[in-house]
Amino acid sequence: MADVISIARKLDPIDRKSFCQLQLQQFIQQLPTQLIQQISALATWLTYWNPLTNHRQSVQYKLPTVADADQVAFLNYLSSEDWWFPALPTLNLSKLLLPSEEHVYICPIQQQETGAEYWLLWVAEPLTPSQQHSVELHAQLMAHSLNLYRECCRQQSKVELLEQVIQKADHQLRNPLALMGLYSTTLEMSLPEGDLRSQASLIREATEEISLCLKEVSSCGQQARLRAEHYDLRTILADAIHHLHPWLAEKHLQIAQSSESVLLYGDFWQLKQVLINLISNAVHFSPVRGTITCQWQVFRHEVLIEVRDQGPGLSEIDLSQIFTPFYSRRPGGTGLGLSISQKIILDHQGRIWAQNLPGGGAGFSFALPRRIEAGIAQSSELPL
Repeated sequence: MADVISIARKLDPIDRKSFCQLQLQQFIQQLPTQLIQQISALATWLTYWNPLTNHRQSVQYKLPTVADADQVAFLNYLSSEDWWFPALPTLNLSKLLLPSEEHVYICPIQQQETGAEYWLLWVAEPLTPSQQHSVELHAQLMAHSLNLYRECCRQQSKVELLEQVIQKADHQLRNPLALMGLYSTTLEMSLPEGDLRSQASLIREATEEISLCLKEVSSCGQQARLRAEHYDLRTILADAIHHLHPWLAEKHLQIAQSSESVLLYGDFWQLKQVLINLISNAVHFSPVRGTITCQWQVFRHEVLIEVRDQGPGLSEIDLSQIFTPFYSRRPGGTGLGLSISQKIILDHQGRIWAQNLPGGGAGFSFALPRRIEAGIAQSSELPL
């Protein structure tokens, strides 16, 4: 299971969803089959919530080949779930107390809002302790597989929503920016040398920079191509800090950073945008004259980067919604900065998360591979 999770984390969100769905299908098909071969099962089935169809469904693995009237009535009773009660312990095998002398075991996998997920086994003979342990191990594997697949579905839904927002913003802003650029250029050319012409030139340059940023963000939304090269992480951070200098100076904030040189393979502008978003968030919530910490640790195959502040920290709702598009605690915030950051990190085959710090404040961490894998690292423009 650890290998499955490791592989899934390296995939693009769309590929990750397909991969996890395949793993889910394999678990559903194979694990109960292995289990049935170990025990004398008269009937067994799995009931679970399928995130692909948004319905509970049951997969029957074995039913009596020739069932008499009593067996049919008993099967109908088991299918009705009239025997279910919420106190059944999750991932623990329990024998149902039935008025008949049948041996029926239930192993709840998870309790969802939409209903319970469980394995039900009707066996000819009582299960031995070893067989019961085997059932519980199978249930744990299925729970891991279901959770992984659901997380992939949630991630993909967030990414799809963010892509729609980005494309809509691109469509609505591109034409006005083109007009601003045209008028500012015309104004600059018509003015004599002096302060007014310099100001018109600044307007034109700012408009060009906004247009370039919009193009870059739009490329993120399209999952187009990363302009990936080797960059020193210190250089990316220095560029991000320079961009935020006025806001840092306004609150008299200090940046404490690692001094170790680390080469990352990725898109300079996109990784800088992630750092800008995280540090900007830290600036907003940091106290005056506080310190924002930007540190990294180098492991064999990946680099862990952390941005920590001394602010009030994150609520439980924040922790669950922090990367959701349009969710923001900042007055006037769009709620897109962190979701865009998550999208960029996923496109770089990394992962990002948030947490509260033991001594107070919030910490945002993301891990990136030392080199993007999947045999796509030969070109200066890398499709992901």
